Amino acid sequence: MNATAHALPVTKAPAHRTHRFALLLRREYWEHRGGFLWAPAIAGAISLLLTAIFFVIAAIGIRNADSDADILLDDGTRMSINGLDLGLLADRMSDADKAQLASGIDVTLLLSSAWPYIVMMFVMFFYCIGALYDERKDRSVLFWKSLPVSDGETVLSKVVSATVTVPLLATLVSIATMLAFMLMLSVMVMAHGGNPWQLLWGPGHPLSIAVYALAAIPVYALWALPTVGWLMLCSAWARSVPFLWALLVPVLSGAFVTMFKVMHLFDLTSNWFWSNIVARALLGVVPLTPHDIARMDGVDIEHGGVLRLLEPAGVYSNLLQPALWIGVVAGVAMLVLAAWLRRWRDEG
Repeated sequence: MNATAHALPVTKAPAHRTHRFALLLRREYWEHRGGFLWAPAIAGAISLLLTAIFFVIAAIGIRNADSDADILLDDGTRMSINGLDLGLLADRMSDADKAQLASGIDVTLLLSSAWPYIVMMFVMFFYCIGALYDERKDRSVLFWKSLPVSDGETVLSKVVSATVTVPLLATLVSIATMLAFMLMLSVMVMAHGGNPWQLLWGPGHPLSIAVYALAAIPVYALWALPTVGWLMLCSAWARSVPFLWALLVPVLSGAFVTMFKVMHLFDLTSNWFWSNIVARALLGVVPLTPHDIARMDGVDIEHGGVLRLLEPAGVYSNLLQPALWIGVVAGVAMLVLAAWLRRWRDEG
């Protein structure tokens, strides 16, 4: 007797919450890949192009120089080199010269990698200001609300994209730009008789700078939360031109407080309002805190101080500052309100 097998219906389990969140992050990346990745990459490429042009001009200038290179060392010796022999120069350097060279290389590396970070700040700002407004404007919010994804998850994915994805990609591009700059500089050094390892890679700390920059991302993600929260709140609330609302409300509030000396009622100055309210609402995308600026005062840039400024011990000391955590609480509160507004606002 033949038995007939009856196939049981297969029910597919709903996607796990973490899987849905990963898909939301991928959605944000693919929708904004031009700003997240290509804008910092183009900025880094432009900086390298300008550097290459400068190197070519410098090489032509050195080759066409009529007079000998006249170099004064720390020990008082004056050396005249026919052309420019970096190998001979390296052999005559004192320990103080080498320390200054190392610090100078670190400063140069930071400057060479700064362009992607400058672009990153603008990308973060305008991404946040349009994150919730643009989807209402083009009515795509109706499609996304039809999916089994909560408003909180959607807003959180945009926050993580702004505070983690954008800085991470900008940092990776910045590191690539820095290493490419070092390779270009190495070619220049070899072209003039120098040893790149002796003059550049050995004294400098490109790998340490790269690791420190990656390690600093969580701290500055927390630092950016008040600005991200304020911009997304304006993006969720404004019916039009959220940029103007985000900019004018804090600035005009600061002008009002200054004009009528409101902070004097609390034994504070108007500068307190500008630095703790206005600046925290608008400038949190800048990866530099007042605590970092205060640490700069006690650091000798000419003797390796640049690297000490970037060390995780110094960067993570920001976590001991109450101002950072007050900003985190304010940012989270504004983000919760933005998620609530997204639930009810779907007009174009």
